[in-house]
Amino acid sequence: MMTTTSDSSRIYLDHAATTAVDPAVAEAMRPYFTERFGNPASIHAFGQEALQAVETARGRVASLLNADPSEIVFTGGGTESDNAALVGILLASGAGEQGGHLVTTAIEHHAVLACAEALAERGVRLEVIRPDADGLIAPDAVRRALAGGGPALVSVMHANNEIGTIQPVAEIAAAAHEAGALFHTDAVQTAGHVPIDVRAWGVDLLSVSAHKLYGPKGAGALFIRKGTPFEPFLIGGGQEGGRRSSTHNVPGIVGLGKAAEIAASVMAAEDERIRGLRDRLWNAIRGRLDGVRLNGHATLRLSNNLNCSFDGIEGESLVMALDLDGIAASTGSACSSRSSGPSHVLTAIGLSADQARGSLRLTLGRGTTAAECDRAAEAVVSAVTRLRALASGGRRA
Repeated sequence: MMTTTSDSSRIYLDHAATTAVDPAVAEAMRPYFTERFGNPASIHAFGQEALQAVETARGRVASLLNADPSEIVFTGGGTESDNAALVGILLASGAGEQGGHLVTTAIEHHAVLACAEALAERGVRLEVIRPDADGLIAPDAVRRALAGGGPALVSVMHANNEIGTIQPVAEIAAAAHEAGALFHTDAVQTAGHVPIDVRAWGVDLLSVSAHKLYGPKGAGALFIRKGTPFEPFLIGGGQEGGRRSSTHNVPGIVGLGKAAEIAASVMAAEDERIRGLRDRLWNAIRGRLDGVRLNGHATLRLSNNLNCSFDGIEGESLVMALDLDGIAASTGSACSSRSSGPSHVLTAIGLSADQARGSLRLTLGRGTTAAECDRAAEAVVSAVTRLRALASGGRRA
């Protein structure tokens, strides 16, 4: 069993933010830093050795998604994959001349939302769909948003990075296609953790990030279905079939490929194991505390995700208290952890600002044990009780 920290006294429960590189992944990457360092664009033996490694990785990522290897484009990570999907499709659709139409949701990662807002400033018609109280997006809401017609792209994430709710992406993709729109899904939180089938789902584009599935940071992939019109925004040497120019990050790509291969072999067993630990953790917390609620769908959620809100406390204070106790957690997305405002995801599903600020996200991983969950539950209960007492004393004063 791989470990998740270098210090056995510390507990890492922030796997939605990033995961440790699997030792087998690190070992697969190692030779491509120093021994097999060729540029895949070079025609000599060093370059061809690197090219073969890139193509092997491409096949492994494709297999994880049930895609054809030619449909996999390597990128610098999830944010680039999301940006490339939105910009590449809307440019190809003639958005510059016709305005274009982008439909997304209020609970997307900022890699999608910020890009969507930037496109709207450049004339793209943007519609943002709100979820229900569990964080689900209704396919009919997508149909209504697309009623206006025009070149369109729908972008709805497969599973939310904060609350873990899993969307019915096959049904949403079908709704998009009925209106003549293309469909993109951000699968950064799900690739390597739950089965993905781009063929069965009918998605046109799908984003992956290596560091969310025990691979290295700075590597990702974008699935682009054959025949999908796409204009790259990185232009130069014509790598990746002209779809993403830049010298290949060979070690990172090798790492992503190896991580995808490992994930495919352990995914089912890990999903069941982690789900049991997640429920054990949640039951231990809610069984000893009042004024706590689960955020996100109770069953249609990632098996490793526990997001809950506690009445009468600030989530950031709770995270700091847990950190002092050796437990790493978060209040939400690591990409917006320094924001002073409440989570846009939690307010979108109907939580008040105070409820959203009182949230905690605990996300488990391959190295998480039952003993760690029990210790974490004890620490959460103790910290919440202490913080509530402090807050109550301050009000009396």
